[in-house]
Amino acid sequence: MKTFLAAFGLIFLAELGDKTQLAAIAMASQTGKPWHVFVGAALAFSALTLAGVFLGVGIAKVVPAAVIQKVAGALFVAFGVLIFFGKF
Repeated sequence: MKTFLAAFGLIFLAELGDKTQLAAIAMASQTGKPWHVFVGAALAFSALTLAGVFLGVGIAKVVPAAVIQKVAGALFVAFGVLIFFGKF
């Protein structure tokens, strides 16, 4: 239960106000079909999360967790720099 709550809390806070949420808001307001947008977005996010979890499990069998964390951190920084300079 501790892992579940940590994952929920972390993802919930990380995703607040992100571009995916803003896209869902825009789509729901344009289409007038909030439940269709909700179900589509929830299924898409679930599919991406499922793929990420199983990919993570597979990678963790070969690469140490510390290396995965450092690479993930470097990628976040790289994407942030690219976004800052308007390249992404």
